[in-house]
Amino acid sequence: MARLEDLQRSLWDTSSAHVTQLALTDQAIVDAQHLLNVTLPSSLLDLLCHQNGGVVADTWDAFPTTQPTSWSADHVPFDFVMGIGHREQTLSILDSPYLVEEWKLPTAVVLVSGSPPCWIGLDYRACGQHGEPSVAWFDAELQTELPLAPDFQSFIEGLTAASDFD
Repeated sequence: MARLEDLQRSLWDTSSAHVTQLALTDQAIVDAQHLLNVTLPSSLLDLLCHQNGGVVADTWDAFPTTQPTSWSADHVPFDFVMGIGHREQTLSILDSPYLVEEWKLPTAVVLVSGSPPCWIGLDYRACGQHGEPSVAWFDAELQTELPLAPDFQSFIEGLTAASDFD
């Protein structure tokens, strides 16, 4: 299990700028939290301050599950992290309200990764908008969800390589 401090650098696939936003500023964080009406986890913000979203290195591109999903019997993919920003044709955490509505996901969710119809999101339903959200897998097509971790730091520290499951 990796520590968050180590993952700040090793999480990213530095050969790809896909889904990376411009460098994160304090004002962008304030604006994002205001727009989303939540307090984002400090562990997520720490990662995004190092690199504002991007493709995840192969070493950390999966999260193990105890139940099967539509994706796999024993894990979910974590190919990229959405950053905070408005880069054209790049998904952003700021797109969460639209995506949540479009895919009929619970309204108290902020998406951090995924692509239709499956998403990984911060789930604020139990903790409220300013609490520490859990992390869950949402399959909009099958209308299922699976809790993954009690908080974002536990989630990120639990990542492993998808190749470990083959």
